[in-house]
Amino acid sequence: MEAEKGVKNAAFINQKPQLEKKKLRMPHIYVILFVLIILATAATYFVPAGVYERIPGPDGRTTIDPNSFDFVEAAPVSPVEFMMAVPKGLVAASDVVFFTLIIGGIFAVIRKTGLIEIGVEKLAKTFASNGIVLIPVLMTVFAIICSLIGTQELSLVYIPVILPLFIALGFDSMAAAVALVATTAGFMTGFLNPINTGLGQKIAGLPIYSGIEFRIAAFVVFVLAGMIYIMQYAKKVKKNPEASLVYKDDHAKRNMYFNQSVSKRNEMNKKQKAASFALLSFFVLLVYGVLTQGWFMLEMAGLFIIMGVVVGLIAGLTLNDICEAFNDGFREVLVGAIIVGIARAVSVVMEDGQIMDTIVHTLGTIVGEIPGTFSVIGMFIVQMLFSFLIPSGSGQALVTMPILAPLSDLIGVTRQTAVLAYQFGDGLGNILFPTSGYFMAALALAGVSWQKWVRFYVPLFLIWFGLSAIFLITAHFIQWNG
Repeated sequence: MEAEKGVKNAAFINQKPQLEKKKLRMPHIYVILFVLIILATAATYFVPAGVYERIPGPDGRTTIDPNSFDFVEAAPVSPVEFMMAVPKGLVAASDVVFFTLIIGGIFAVIRKTGLIEIGVEKLAKTFASNGIVLIPVLMTVFAIICSLIGTQELSLVYIPVILPLFIALGFDSMAAAVALVATTAGFMTGFLNPINTGLGQKIAGLPIYSGIEFRIAAFVVFVLAGMIYIMQYAKKVKKNPEASLVYKDDHAKRNMYFNQSVSKRNEMNKKQKAASFALLSFFVLLVYGVLTQGWFMLEMAGLFIIMGVVVGLIAGLTLNDICEAFNDGFREVLVGAIIVGIARAVSVVMEDGQIMDTIVHTLGTIVGEIPGTFSVIGMFIVQMLFSFLIPSGSGQALVTMPILAPLSDLIGVTRQTAVLAYQFGDGLGNILFPTSGYFMAALALAGVSWQKWVRFYVPLFLIWFGLSAIFLITAHFIQWNG
């Protein structure tokens, strides 16, 4: 029986992708984003330019005066400005681009020390018979952390850590969903999230973190729905690896991680033990910095550079080894880093053409015309559209909530419900739209194309969309106001 199982595993490991007949495929993500940039540029010639006056907002941030909208002279994007859109996008998204490159580099260094290989082997042996249990455990942890601190970008740290383990356990690279879905569920329902809940409530004039019970109920439902969905997919892949959406793409990873988990017996030497202790210490420092010092991408990237050098030297690597490992990691995620900048160019074009505020004003007016219960669904959909145009959750709150909060008073929707519509709308699109920088960087780290992610995520997106509508309609009927 064991021999037969070994033969099957060997066949699974060594099976190479088979050539298949040409079929209609989605365009490359570069093409999709470039088309979006062209459409945004064309819109600046047809959509009237308009601006809101910017005023000081909560926590020293700049927000808009909802009563100050005025049309201004058209400012269509010129051919030269169009030519500069992508470079300007890369500059505007430089923190995400740089962070993506550094994340790729640091994990290449750690991989070269052998620590990842040894850790994966030991964990794979521990959970070999029940690897599926890791999905709810990790998702619960990731979701709670994100609901407390509101940093979806931490999925960029989680994915390189958990992916080798899930591959070793016989799953696939869609295990990135464990981090992406969990952090999104925690973010969009954030019961103590300062980024969207806290800021949105401040702008709407509500007590901070009021209505927490309703949000906790939403948190539990959304996280459970995400867990069940991912576990069903993972069971299907475990039973039949060829059912994986990324089966061919994962061939090299299966050889690297699944093969070593079933055949090697590695033990740490003294240098590796010291390096693993140093690595753990750096992660403790990272958590401390994020939770208490407000560290974000630039601070984390700087820490990771130092971590790579220190851990690499302790593990016995030379400085040249460390530099080459960083270079290898940069190459692995370069495409994803560039995609982040190209995606940012879409909003850069609309800002340059001064049509972003016009779109905000127009959509706010449309919501005001929607009757009764449908108005809260209209708010939700409008916020989802804005998550495509504005890649920052706090930025979206600062632009939309000054308009939609007072508007909610006029159409009979409580301000608490308006904030929840913003949270749901922003969160749902964050791991769907290619204009979301951190999300595209996460897919690059996982080695998953956006097109294949869409095939995986759309069913869950529709489930979450339905749940969002149920919660929002319920909140409207009970006139929920915390």
